[in-house]
Amino acid sequence: MSEPEKEVTIYDIAKKLNISAATVSRGLKDHPGINKNTKKKILNAASEMGYRSNSFASSLRKKKSNIIGVIVPRLNSNFMSDVIAGIEKVVNEANYNLFISQSLETMKKEASNAKAMFNNRVDGLLVSLAYDTTNIEHFEAFVNRGIPVIFFDRVHEHQQCPNIFIDNYKAGYNITSHLIEQGCKRIMHIGGNQLRNVYIERYNGYKQALIDHNLRAEAELLIINDLSAAAGAEAARTILKMPEKPDGVFVANDTCAIGCMQVLKKEGIKIPEDIAFAGFNNDPTSCVIEPNLTTIDYKGYEMGEVAARILINHLDNNTDLQQTHSLILRSELVVRESSLKKSTK
Repeated sequence: MSEPEKEVTIYDIAKKLNISAATVSRGLKDHPGINKNTKKKILNAASEMGYRSNSFASSLRKKKSNIIGVIVPRLNSNFMSDVIAGIEKVVNEANYNLFISQSLETMKKEASNAKAMFNNRVDGLLVSLAYDTTNIEHFEAFVNRGIPVIFFDRVHEHQQCPNIFIDNYKAGYNITSHLIEQGCKRIMHIGGNQLRNVYIERYNGYKQALIDHNLRAEAELLIINDLSAAAGAEAARTILKMPEKPDGVFVANDTCAIGCMQVLKKEGIKIPEDIAFAGFNNDPTSCVIEPNLTTIDYKGYEMGEVAARILINHLDNNTDLQQTHSLILRSELVVRESSLKKSTK
């Protein structure tokens, strides 16, 4: 493996731009006495060269910050709370601290979170990608500097960054097959942004299950939305207008499935008799909605523990990250009343 790059200093920037280090320092601190164009050149060069502002006095500079950064799409999901609890347990035991930030499902915020983590000199980074992230260039500064980055749940292929996830394809296949076994022949899929591995794989599993059971994946039976409760309610209104309604619905998360079920129930649709339902994530609310929701369970806590352990082992024992390139954790189908058409006949 290539040697990690050396830390970039203000002197390196000064040399590149042929100006004094004092000018670079003032430009980086947004000093009012610096010409706008010069300031822009300084900031661009700093960004290109991977400069990190040092908030500590250089005499106190350590090689290690003992801080692990975590970037998640949002903190208000039960799954993410479980993941962070798992990460925290491992990280605390190893005497590291956590910096946690949320991208609020946008690539723009994710990139600014990454920059803040980089400037705060985290020793390593654990990331679950935002809904609309199209590339991962904003993590290249870490890779170039030899700072380990591990993706979990919503992952992205990168030679030097391990991925930890569940077999979403298999889970999507199993849950769709279950609906077919219950007698469903016209199954709708409500999925998320197909950029994300989790949603494209769940959809591919659904599609393959239909093909293997000689059923067609029809265009009108696919809805792609942001998987919020409001989007679920909107999907229900679409279903209600359909001349030929689906007899089964597989939704890529529980929140959206429940939002959809509530509106349909209000309009007199019987679940599962008229339309069987299945979600994904085993959110606690899946046991609150009536009927209880069939779903896929996978352990966020375990995913957090595994991700943190791989990272800490690499930092403390210098284990090779490339050895654990992809780690697939288990998941299971949890069958509840929302999909059991057969027992209602």
